[in-house]
Amino acid sequence: MSILNILRYPDPRLHKKAKPVTVFDENLQKLIADMAETMYDAPGVGLAASQVDVHEQLVVIDTSETNDQLQVFINPEITWASAEKKVYDEGCLSVPGVYDGVERPAEVKVKALDANGNPFEIHADGLLAVCIQHEMDHLLGKVFVEYLSPLKRNRIKTKMIKEEREIARKEANRR
Repeated sequence: MSILNILRYPDPRLHKKAKPVTVFDENLQKLIADMAETMYDAPGVGLAASQVDVHEQLVVIDTSETNDQLQVFINPEITWASAEKKVYDEGCLSVPGVYDGVERPAEVKVKALDANGNPFEIHADGLLAVCIQHEMDHLLGKVFVEYLSPLKRNRIKTKMIKEEREIARKEANRR
């Protein structure tokens, strides 16, 4: 297993739509394992393949306190969303250090395939519902900051670009 590089907003690759997974082989199993390791290392509760520059419909999630309940969603599809909405403070591994309120349906039903290609359905609420919707947005090429006002989004974009330059400068000085 290995830690993968997580794309940072406003990287244009984060806006690429993911394609359905069609092959369930050892490469997919390795990607799932690497994504899980990357998510736990970050640390985070969810990671979409799009965030690691693999544009396939694959999401890993673990909202447990103990990091031992990994859930894999392949080709996920929301089949129902509650009319009731809730605002949750969301963060993102692609937008480190930024948290803001996003309104989403409070509950969702999702159908997907597991790591072996077996279909399943899940009814989710609370953090899991938020996480599923957030990660599925990545598969559509959408980052959570796009729900925020243009002013907030531009401030975040400027901050992220500045941080990226600082990281690049420090790495260049190390060489």
